[in-house]
Amino acid sequence: MKPSTQEQRRRMCTRKRKYRTQGDALDAALLAGVEHGRLAYLCPLCRQWHLASG
Repeated sequence: MKPSTQEQRRRMCTRKRKYRTQGDALDAALLAGVEHGRLAYLCPLCRQWHLASG
């Protein structure tokens, strides 16, 4: 599998919702009813939190 380029990673980041804190991200998953299997991670590109499937 070909590794992601910086441009591909940037595009993935811009498509995702951004949260100020890890707690905000996990609370949003809880409110949406998708908390099971969701992980919050700190994005190295935008320095904000995103949700990912776990």
